Amino acid sequence: MAETTYRVAVVGGDGIGPEVIAHGLRVIEATGVRLDTTDYDLGGARYLRDGTILPDSVLDEWRSFDGIYLGAVGTPEVAPGVIERGLLLKMRFDLDLYVNQRPFLTDSHDFVVIRENTEGSYAGEGGLLRKGTPHEIATQGSVNTRMGAERAIRYGFELTMSRKKHLTLVHKTNVLTFSGDLWQRAFDDVAAEYPEVETAYNHVDAACIYFVQDPQRYDVIVTDNLFGDILTDLGGAVSGGIGLAASANLNPARTGPSMFEPVHGSAPDIAGRNLANPIAAIMSGAMMLRFFGEAEAADRISRACEACNHIEGSTTEIADAVLAKL
Repeated sequence: MAETTYRVAVVGGDGIGPEVIAHGLRVIEATGVRLDTTDYDLGGARYLRDGTILPDSVLDEWRSFDGIYLGAVGTPEVAPGVIERGLLLKMRFDLDLYVNQRPFLTDSHDFVVIRENTEGSYAGEGGLLRKGTPHEIATQGSVNTRMGAERAIRYGFELTMSRKKHLTLVHKTNVLTFSGDLWQRAFDDVAAEYPEVETAYNHVDAACIYFVQDPQRYDVIVTDNLFGDILTDLGGAVSGGIGLAASANLNPARTGPSMFEPVHGSAPDIAGRNLANPIAAIMSGAMMLRFFGEAEAADRISRACEACNHIEGSTTEIADAVLAKL
């Protein structure tokens, strides 16, 4: 059988993004997995040049790709929210990337956070009244659907079936009595279909404590968009730092491409200086290969990265060390 070639859209983006993605592609090439890549000039720098963020024509092109590999986007000269909402959130919503998956692996713990990725507080519901006056009012709603919660929860159950068969729901049901109730009922209903899986519930504030003091209690966590955003950054902090944190924005239904990115920022202060740690980008590439079904290559990259987690050096030196471990 001929080897598969996967079509991948590459968005190096801003700052250190192009540097770390270039090394991620080097590592993937070394595994023998074949990619047909197309580069896209998108991000803060592109926006400053001509106002382009993410054209619908580009989204339409991406629908025929197998994956999107993204470095980092954003520059200090662009107001907060412009690129995040216009590129990253638009990508998640329009391509239905409804699962954000973040693994956290160290010598002492191994857990995964599944974050619902298209609803909640990031859906954009809300507005301003009497803006600029002493009586200004801002509302920002959390949009939760049974379908959105249930499909993220179901993905969590399916994932933990191949792991330790333990799934924890994290929410704030004692205060968020409407959205929390929907999530809890959906979780309980799906749990009935997986009697082999042990389940637990934590309020999000308690989960923050356990992430720091007792992360070994977790296998797979499922949570909503806002809580997941906060928890996964905390997970990165307790697992070696954000420079090691990989992520996948998944469309498990495969009606379009999924997107894979390191979760560190564009770090413009060190861009072009060969200082950025490429491990997160390389691991995100491994997650992409795993989603493609290339488990053996993904495992090789993961083992090589784990062996190099404590290496200090330049971007190139760390990437070379990973390649040597392959």
